[in-house]
Amino acid sequence: MTDHNYASLLLDYCLEIKEKDRLYIKSTTLAEPLLRELFRQGTQRGANIVIDMGFSGQNKIFMDHANENQLNFVSPNFHEAMHHYDAYLVIRAPFNLREDQNIDPAKRKARSLALKELNQAYFTRTANGELARTLCQYPTQASAQEAGMSLEEYRQFVFKACNLDKPDPKKAWLEVREKQQSIVDHLNTVDKVRYVGKGTDISFSVKGRTWMNSDGRTNMPSGEVFTGPIEDSVNGHVYFAYPSIYMGTEVQGIHLEVKDGNVIKWSAEKGGEILNQVFDTEGARRFGEVAIGTNYSIQKPTKNILFDEKIGGTIHMAVGQSYKQTGGTNQSPIHWDMIAEMKDGGQIYTDGTLIYENGFFL
Repeated sequence: MTDHNYASLLLDYCLEIKEKDRLYIKSTTLAEPLLRELFRQGTQRGANIVIDMGFSGQNKIFMDHANENQLNFVSPNFHEAMHHYDAYLVIRAPFNLREDQNIDPAKRKARSLALKELNQAYFTRTANGELARTLCQYPTQASAQEAGMSLEEYRQFVFKACNLDKPDPKKAWLEVREKQQSIVDHLNTVDKVRYVGKGTDISFSVKGRTWMNSDGRTNMPSGEVFTGPIEDSVNGHVYFAYPSIYMGTEVQGIHLEVKDGNVIKWSAEKGGEILNQVFDTEGARRFGEVAIGTNYSIQKPTKNILFDEKIGGTIHMAVGQSYKQTGGTNQSPIHWDMIAEMKDGGQIYTDGTLIYENGFFL
């Protein structure tokens, strides 16, 4: 994976950067080789680029020592970007994936409230097309260890998932867009959707909602179709076997019981104590997203939601904030994706008709 090719894909395909566009990039110092190439190519295109580059332990230091005034402070640069910039790129390049797991819950909640207005501005502007945004990954030792791989193995994993192993990555993603559009076109005609699988039988209405074709522009890699369910229509029970990381804590084997759109019971086989904190947060007991993963180049969970939610042969549902472009209305400082396996007998029905079985559309 050359940084040159990665930067070209992000600027040309994902964000479609043009002359005079204002691009805000957020990452860490570990991603400096890619950041340098993005700055070079973006400047050559005539764009104006601001880079926010974090260092090891930065958020932990802040959350441990910040007082009330500091917790409520919002960076004017970030405020300007969320309200007025043309594009926003987040490159995950972590030093330590467990850095945030022991943060004071009260401080975490206060910080979320302080950022609530910017969070809503971000969702509103991305929904109406004013702000192009992309989330991607730069391989680091911490992510490789979490995935159970060497750094080189992880680099190749990211490379393949992003179609950077193809002669023309942009062309490959355009083919993904075309293939997924036929799925989206069908899903946009239906009312009732039902997911059935191990420990799962949950249904919801999507009537009037918009299914999105996630084709690598807002996430790199991508490979999913998603929407927001009618908020009070979700009923049943669901089991998410795949591990999920929330604020540095690993949670696995999540069981949820849902009635009329509200999560009324929850448990987990590992890390379940975090669920009480999550479901005590405004808007977190309703679902903001339902989705189907379609990237069959990703088959191994890596405890990284950017990749795991795209695994071909899985579904995922997110509690909390809706994506407004889908028509969803739920608001929350949380958007937490939880993933379920569908390759072992999983089924999806739309308006009573079986359309998907054992991890594949029929």
